[in-house]
Amino acid sequence: MELENIINAAKGEIISDLVIKNAQIINVLSEEIYTADVAIKNGIIAGIGTGYSGLQELDIKGKYLSPSFIDGHVHIESSMLMPSEFAKMVVPTGTTTVVADPHEISNVIGLHGISFMREASKDLPLDVYMMLPSCVPASPYETSGFELNSYDLSLLIDSSWVLGIAEMMNFPGVINLDKEVLSKIKLGIEKRKRIDGHAPYLNGKDLCAYIAAGVSSDHECTIPAEAIEKLRLGMYLMIREGSAAKDLNALIPVLKQFPSRKCMFVTDDRNPVDLKEHINSMVRKAVEFGINPINAIQMAGINTAEYFGIKNLGAIAPGYKADLLVFNNLKDFNPEIVIKNGEIAAQYGKMITQTEKKLPSSLRGTVNIRWIDENDLKIKAKTDKVKAIEVTDGQLVTKTVEAKVKIQDGYAKSNIEDDVLKILVIERHKASGNIGKGFVKGFGIKSGAIASTVAHDSHNMIVIGTNDDDMFKAIKELVKSQGGKVIVQNGEVLAKLELPVAGLMSEENAQTVIQKYSELKQGEKQIGCKLNEPFMTMSFLSLSVIPEIKLTDKGLMDVLNNEFTGLFI
Repeated sequence: MELENIINAAKGEIISDLVIKNAQIINVLSEEIYTADVAIKNGIIAGIGTGYSGLQELDIKGKYLSPSFIDGHVHIESSMLMPSEFAKMVVPTGTTTVVADPHEISNVIGLHGISFMREASKDLPLDVYMMLPSCVPASPYETSGFELNSYDLSLLIDSSWVLGIAEMMNFPGVINLDKEVLSKIKLGIEKRKRIDGHAPYLNGKDLCAYIAAGVSSDHECTIPAEAIEKLRLGMYLMIREGSAAKDLNALIPVLKQFPSRKCMFVTDDRNPVDLKEHINSMVRKAVEFGINPINAIQMAGINTAEYFGIKNLGAIAPGYKADLLVFNNLKDFNPEIVIKNGEIAAQYGKMITQTEKKLPSSLRGTVNIRWIDENDLKIKAKTDKVKAIEVTDGQLVTKTVEAKVKIQDGYAKSNIEDDVLKILVIERHKASGNIGKGFVKGFGIKSGAIASTVAHDSHNMIVIGTNDDDMFKAIKELVKSQGGKVIVQNGEVLAKLELPVAGLMSEENAQTVIQKYSELKQGEKQIGCKLNEPFMTMSFLSLSVIPEIKLTDKGLMDVLNNEFTGLFI
């Protein structure tokens, strides 16, 4: 009788569950704003007009009623929160649907990771769709905990909660006709599901080949020219505002020059503090830069739903899901009320719906490092000139620069005065003993060390420091806690956030994680770090598919030439 009830409620012949009165409806379909009432039955918008009555009636007195927001590409694991805690953070901001790529946990524990995230995301006031990780590992130049092939993905591709194949980071594999890479793309095409892209700086004929293969979106555009070329070639543009990578400001000229219906907002990777605002912050920034509010809301919802083929989501119209937001104005975009499935889920920034905390299933210990001592951290010097990885605050791309290191007893050491610091990537899945060694420039750390088991995408342990003693202490601390982030200075732990779930997520509530994260922020300042998000920036220094130079557990990687390179010049 559910369908019959919705039809009868639409006709006004039976009472609706909820009627929102006197709403200024933001219509993303006709691109206009007008006043009407909205009748909701069984979580579905039944009718729009006047004369409806409901078991519950909510008079919003001329305030704006908007479709709720969708995050089109996010790694929940990057928040370091369990999905239930993640939902508590983002739902009050207006995000009621996310398209998650669980490739972080998949790189650690394979298909079990996807199943774990699926189970942990059930029965939340947040719809969590998933894309199947296409690059586990991201490339053959690093060691991950598992490898997922096209057969593995085929076991889940028909699930209703699976929308396609996640970001195809191995664009060289696509262009060079790698059989395993193409088999994953073919799987998505055969099932008529989306294949997301990840192709920074790719252009010209190689970009055409990448798109012709079936890849239909990209979230790595950082400059207008790159975004314009991809739009012209038919790609959907995912505009990203993560904690480390922030591209909206740079791409505003594109949104002003071109139609925005093939553009959408995503967050990709955000720390828990930055979840206090989510997609709503991108809408607000876009409007501040002169984008029409209706177009901004389209990019935050309907565009994403249509791209992924999520039917009846992202608009206020009969038959659409009653996921709605009430705004007092079209400037700050902080929802006064968040309605999920026709019921109030959050109000004035606070959750109303109770979210049951789901404890993780029994996971194996995932920090498995071969026994090492301080001698294993040393780098035998060939010269005092090295190829260093130079970072830019707020960007994931890096540059290769010539830098000078100090030499002591025949070993290359950090040159603190010139901001040239030792960096290590230690394999932590199979106890292989692999340790990638190099130097990084741009962190500004004056003393101590930082370390983390969050290191995209294989999530080996990554350490940056001014001296071997503090680096070794940091390594031992992360082994003890079976994952996390730590800052050490003069042999003492300044701050630590334990992440025992796959070395990526905490079992604690969001407030506890935020508190420990704040202690990390204080520790970063104490050791002199000059980056806004050093842990987030560090976590991408091992991702061997983002130019220009990276370090994996197997060595220093020249991404542009797709080959390992020597450290010393």
